[in-house]
Order: sequence, then C-alpha cells, then structure tokens
Amino acid sequence: QVQLVESGGGSVQAGGSLRLSCAASGYTYNKYCMRWFRQAPGKEREGVAQINAVSRHTSYADSVKGRFTVSQDNDANNTLYLQMNNLKPEDTGMYYCGASAGPRCPNLWYGGNTYWGRGTQVTVSS
Repeated sequence: QVQLVESGGGSVQAGGSLRLSCAASGYTYNKYCMRWFRQAPGKEREGVAQINAVSRHTSYADSVKGRFTVSQDNDANNTLYLQMNNLKPEDTGMYYCGASAGPRCPNLWYGGNTYWGRGTQVTVSS
C-alpha cells in the first residue's frame, strides 16, 4: 500500500519561499509518477507539478513555472520535494502529494487513479 506523508507547509509573506517534502513508502519509485496538487478554499484541486521518476521529465502548471521546482530523491528515503520561491497570495492552499501508476505521467490536470497524502497547508500573505 502506497503511503505518502507531506510536510514543510507554513505561513509566509509574499515573495518568500517554502520547501515541501513528501515521504513515500510502500511502493517502487520507478513505477510511479510523483505529483503535487493543491486546493484553495472554494476551488477544485489542481495540478501544480509532477515528475517522471525514470526520465526525470517534469511538468508544471503555467501559474508556477519559473517559481516552483519539483524534484525526487530516490535514495532510501524516497522523498519528493517542491521548492516554492517568490510565493504569491494566490498560491495559498492545501498542498497534496500524489503517486500515479507510471512512470509516465498523465496530463497534469488529471487527478484520477492517484494515491494521495493528507496534505500540508501553505498560506501566503500579502
């Protein structure tokens, strides 16, 4: 059973940075696409970034390109990261780590057939 645990969320001012982590267990890393989604209050969950664990190909939502970086550490920790720089108030939301059967990643907008963590809250104030 895939288990995902996010950490690293918090409250920052606009322009600040945060680094989210996702500790993964119960899976073989090179068989999954690892993903970050977020959900703002009153809005649907949306794809933010994802990475093919084998090719290391990454995809980003247009709203975060140039500011966010997704990476994966495939040593014994199997940890997924999301480095978020130049944060904006519109980045506020609950951030979820996801694992989709792969390693090829689906379209970033597609959130089906994915294991999810419980999320970590990110709040950006202006």
